[in-house]
Amino acid sequence: MKKIVAIVGMCGSGKSVASDFLVEKGWKKVYFGGVTMEKLQEAGLEVTPENEKMMREKLRADLGMGAYAKILLPRIKEYAEEENTVLDGLYSWDELNILREELGEELKVIAIVVDRSLRYERLSIRDVRPFTKEEAQKRDISEIENIAKAGPIAYADYYIFNNGTREEYLERLETILKQI
Repeated sequence: MKKIVAIVGMCGSGKSVASDFLVEKGWKKVYFGGVTMEKLQEAGLEVTPENEKMMREKLRADLGMGAYAKILLPRIKEYAEEENTVLDGLYSWDELNILREELGEELKVIAIVVDRSLRYERLSIRDVRPFTKEEAQKRDISEIENIAKAGPIAYADYYIFNNGTREEYLERLETILKQI
């Protein structure tokens, strides 16, 4: 089995930047948020913060807090047989436990941490799905209270503090990759 790295962090922390960087290096990507988008599309619903929240919570109500790991585990195992694999957006403590049980020490977790005010600023100007400060606050609280998002961040193997430049951020990521 090849390397498996999960990128965790709050919305706007830079998870996609790290994942995209790894994809550019030839890694396969499993995007947890893609499940939400696929399910919204299947239901014929518009992609909005409200619908995303509803779908995330519905999937977890139906399948448990480890829903995304359960749905994506076959794909993760398939990819990791042949290629290094990055997991973008592992959220809940249950998801982490399911993946650790199935993948063991092969799974490494990198948490991206950013000052909240800077995250909100970055979220307000990003090209894809920008959020107002109020939308970002609502999402943060929802993810902490309803999705148990804090556990994987608190229990990560490595941390990147992403308050600086993109170059500093990617340099720290490169350092971590050498250690894995």
